Amino acid sequence: MEVIEILREVSNKIYENVKDLAGTEHAAGDFGRGAGGDISRNIDIIAEKTVLDFLKEINFPCVVLGEECGRVELSKEPKGFVIMDAIDGSANAVRGVPFFCSSLAFATENKLSSITDGVITNLHNGEMYWASKDKGSYFNQEQMKVHNKDPIYKIVGINTSGASTELMKKLHPIFENHNHTRHFGANALEMALFARGLMDIFIDLRDKIRIQDIAAGYLIVKEAGGLLLDANLNPLDADLSYDTRVSFIAAANQKILDEIMSQINE
Repeated sequence: MEVIEILREVSNKIYENVKDLAGTEHAAGDFGRGAGGDISRNIDIIAEKTVLDFLKEINFPCVVLGEECGRVELSKEPKGFVIMDAIDGSANAVRGVPFFCSSLAFATENKLSSITDGVITNLHNGEMYWASKDKGSYFNQEQMKVHNKDPIYKIVGINTSGASTELMKKLHPIFENHNHTRHFGANALEMALFARGLMDIFIDLRDKIRIQDIAAGYLIVKEAGGLLLDANLNPLDADLSYDTRVSFIAAANQKILDEIMSQINE
């Protein structure tokens, strides 16, 4: 099996195993803090176990970097890293808000820029977003591209959860000048929606995002033709360490990027 086929198959298995859990008492529980720093919930544990069990079953030689389980070496001669956020949007999943996903990516080296395959699956309905390097991005079976025309409604995705007062002051002109700002609570799935052309720009400048949150989205956005930059407007890259936190901007084109970034208060 090709790597992308492995990621897609196990993503489907996650969906089958958790689709009826969201919003139920069985979704929650407190299993302590996972490797990523958040409280691990039962739905997180079930989803991660699904991935680990499958990779072991097919003897896939890799090192898993999981949001909850941490670093799990499944081979002494790994081909690379499976970067896993088995449930992104855990709060939504536990409460039953229908916006949460799984995010799985494969990297050959200890860098975001070495990611070769990524899959994001909407765990509310099973819709799948996926990409392989130099082969384009897909929504289910249809190739997708970022929105690159003047939109009827300009939609600005912007994550401000837990943002500092200082950052909110910097971002204030964006909220003042745009009537359609959005944040739904699962960065990976929002990156997928952006890549599908449903948002024009997606911004997260909090310096809080973990690699597991954006690994699959990183490739899916780039293969869909989007610009993906760090807070200094350089091409986004980072190592895969658990200590790494990033800010990023995903923009459909240079025009929208220049427009929005010119409005930020320095």
